[in-house]
Amino acid sequence: MSDYLAISEEIRALGRQAEREIMPYFARIDEICEENTEKVLAAFAKNRVSDNLFAGTTGYGYDDHGRDTLDRIYADLFGTEAALVRIGFVNGTHTLSCAMFSAVSTGDTVLSVTGPAYDTLQNTITGDGCGSMKRYGIGYKQVDLVDGRPDLPAIDKAVRDDAVKLVFIQRSRGYAVRQTLSCAEIGEICKTVREAGSRAVIMVDNCYGEFVETTEPTQVGADLVAGSLIKNPGGGLAPTGGYIAGRADLVENASYRLTAPGIGGECGATLGQNRLLYQGVFMAPHTTAQALKTAIFCAKVMEMLGYEVSPKAEEPRYDIIQTIAFGAPDPLRRFCEGIQAGAPVDSFVTPEPWAMPGYDDPVIMAAGAFVQGASIELSADAPMREPYVCYMQGGLTYSSGKAGILLAAERIQKQRRA
Repeated sequence: MSDYLAISEEIRALGRQAEREIMPYFARIDEICEENTEKVLAAFAKNRVSDNLFAGTTGYGYDDHGRDTLDRIYADLFGTEAALVRIGFVNGTHTLSCAMFSAVSTGDTVLSVTGPAYDTLQNTITGDGCGSMKRYGIGYKQVDLVDGRPDLPAIDKAVRDDAVKLVFIQRSRGYAVRQTLSCAEIGEICKTVREAGSRAVIMVDNCYGEFVETTEPTQVGADLVAGSLIKNPGGGLAPTGGYIAGRADLVENASYRLTAPGIGGECGATLGQNRLLYQGVFMAPHTTAQALKTAIFCAKVMEMLGYEVSPKAEEPRYDIIQTIAFGAPDPLRRFCEGIQAGAPVDSFVTPEPWAMPGYDDPVIMAAGAFVQGASIELSADAPMREPYVCYMQGGLTYSSGKAGILLAAERIQKQRRA
């Protein structure tokens, strides 16, 4: 077995048993993948995609037909008036920040209705740094979740404040111990906001949730969604970037934040990356499905090893993230070591906690990816704080994702035997 990964027969047997138990859950994932693939193909056909659109531009990037056509494809996929898909977005936080600023100005208030925003986004909202909303005189309020679910009565009350001009919804869990929201639940929040008479813009942080369901938040009442291209919609091929989709006026405002007022989305050279962005979104439904299957396998294996997982293997999924509560730092570290060992890139390195920019606690991250930091590729990360919950996501192929999970289980079992 020298040509194969160092996984004991004990762990391989555990994996085979887990796989037998989870196979029935894969059928629904395949159905969603097929429906979303048809949606992508229809958008490509409608917008007459041909290889001349793959050529990139330099300099100012004027008249980049490939870039502008991809905007229209994203708008079709998300059921919106407009979209902005750009490699100029450096990460998800940058994309979300531009989207949020599209709806508010001095004196307005942002209302987060899913508790605190993700760690790095807090700097945009309440941070003291130059360019934060706080520095612009934009207020912030939040409605906390109740038992992990939206508090609709409290949201109804909070949005009646006329100063609230942006209602922010974080679909995924971030580094919180909570459930991911389904599009149906997001739709209920949108309904509550509108029935309260509020005209505030409803925006959803859609990271990790694209193509997991057959609908998107903008199809159930949200005005704006935003996310990263090195997560689901990039299909593992996009080298960088982000997207914003929604009402045309909001998308235009966001483009001014990305570049400059009066320039917006008219500039922005694509530097030969168009083909990867097109091919990435074409692959996105399939790649997302592979990540979901990897997550289900992870849930079952880690549950069989005695750890608390969320969601459980049999539960519905609304994003690609799988959490494992280790309760102590050592098994968490061993898990991340195993995920790193199963990566195609940098498998020989050992992940160590470090002070990542934008986070209050040291973060350990396993991410041996072809695209640096791409969490649609198999990765795992966690803040080193109680209850030592790890967040695993990605897997370009189920086979490689499964191997990474088995290696992680092997590291944990080896530490238990010692």
